[in-house]
This record gives sequence, structure tokens and C-alpha cells, in this order.
Amino acid sequence: MINSTTNSRVRQAANLTKKARARREEGLYVAEGLRMCRELNPEETRIVYVTERFLEEEGHRDLLEGFRWETVSEPVMKVMADTQTPQGILALVQQKHYTLEDILKTPGKAHLLILETIQDPGNLGTMIRAGEGAGITGIIMDKTTADIYNPKVIRSTMGSLARVPFLYVENLEETCKFLQKSSIRLLAAHLEGSCSYDQEDLTCPCAFLIGNEAKGLSDTISQLADAFLKIPMAGQVESLNAAIAASILMYEAARQRRNVIKL
Repeated sequence: MINSTTNSRVRQAANLTKKARARREEGLYVAEGLRMCRELNPEETRIVYVTERFLEEEGHRDLLEGFRWETVSEPVMKVMADTQTPQGILALVQQKHYTLEDILKTPGKAHLLILETIQDPGNLGTMIRAGEGAGITGIIMDKTTADIYNPKVIRSTMGSLARVPFLYVENLEETCKFLQKSSIRLLAAHLEGSCSYDQEDLTCPCAFLIGNEAKGLSDTISQLADAFLKIPMAGQVESLNAAIAASILMYEAARQRRNVIKL
């Protein structure tokens, strides 16, 4: 058992939890909690750390079969974890790497989410989780979007991070142009939209452009859109949270595609 909070492996896990740079340099991230760790593949997992209290629960030892694991004390787990009350299990996991080709080869018509400078980890995680539910085929982000391996993002995805392909790109403008050349329509959630989102044909291969929480899409990216979509709102609400707007659009696309299949 590891009892010292100054142990090198404890420091490594703590750095991966707290620092995006450490995650990038080591190509690892921290999966914390029972729900996330149940999603893990032993071949992609460096090591799992658990407390003795965790092991005392019925069935918990069985979850570790095939994994390399180590016990740590409760104080050590608190140093390694991001949450205030750790569940007694966390793992160091290899980061996934996808290419644009991988995303475009995902089965089904393209149903993409393109994010520009989304900075709130909770919003990003929510979009990934909602995206899986809506059947998206991938997420493309610019470099200024939040780190997808931030612990808050990981918790917000509730496991969807392991199943939704994603990609950070150096030049979002060029990527968008490439998608258009690949016959994928770019649709922007935009306050200047004249067409209601539920009146647009979303059964074709398409990608939704979602911009920064405070500033929206940049002029450069919004000008590439094939159409601006409006989400009608009652009352005095001017706009919606980015994650909510993205969810509405993704689920409308999913609804339309289900109806086409039924026909």
C-alpha cells in the first residue's frame, strides 16, 4: 500500500489531475470514480489505484480483474483525486487519438458537432454526453476549446468520452472547408438565423457549429455556414447556454433521421 503523499506515483497522478500540460506530455488522463472506471479497457489502462475501503464492498475486487492495480491510503487518494469526497478508485488511462479520417468513417451519415472556443468544462462534457445520446458521429474542436481530459469534463460525460470520437484541429477554418468539400453541410446556431431549426432538413450529412459561451462564433467561422439556424424562444430570453443549444440541434437531427427510417 502507498501511504506517503510525497510518493512519485502519487505526485504523478496529482499532476495529471490538475495540469493539462502534464496530461499532454504523458499522454495520460485520470478516470475517477466507479462509473468511469467501469468503462475502462485493461489494455488502455496504465494502473488503477484503490483504497482498502473500496475493496471491502461486494463485487469491487471483481472489477479489477485484468487490470494492474495498487492500494493507497485514504489521505493519498484525496491528494490524487479531483473530487472532495473520492469514491476510492481512480485510474491512469492512455489518451485516445482519432484522425479526421476516423471520424468521417464512423458508420452512418455525418452528424457532427464543431466547437469553437468552448471554455467551460461542464459545457463540453454535457455536449459529449448529449451527443452520444443523439447519435453524433464525432466532435471537432479548435485548440482554444477546453481540454477534453479535464476531470470536470470527464465527470460530465458520464462515460460517453470513451465512445464518442473527437479531434482537436490546428486550423478550424480549413477543416470546415474540407468538410464542405466532402458534402457535409455546416449549420450554425446563430442569433441572426432566419430559419427555425426544426424547419431545416437535418437528414443530410451535416455539422453543427457552436461558438464560445460569451462571444458566440467568430466571424471567420460563422461566414462559412451554409445556413444560420434560429431557436425560437418565448419570454425575454435572448439566447441559450451553448450546451443546451447544441443538444436541441443534435436531438432534432436525430428525430428527423428516425422519422426518415420509419418512412
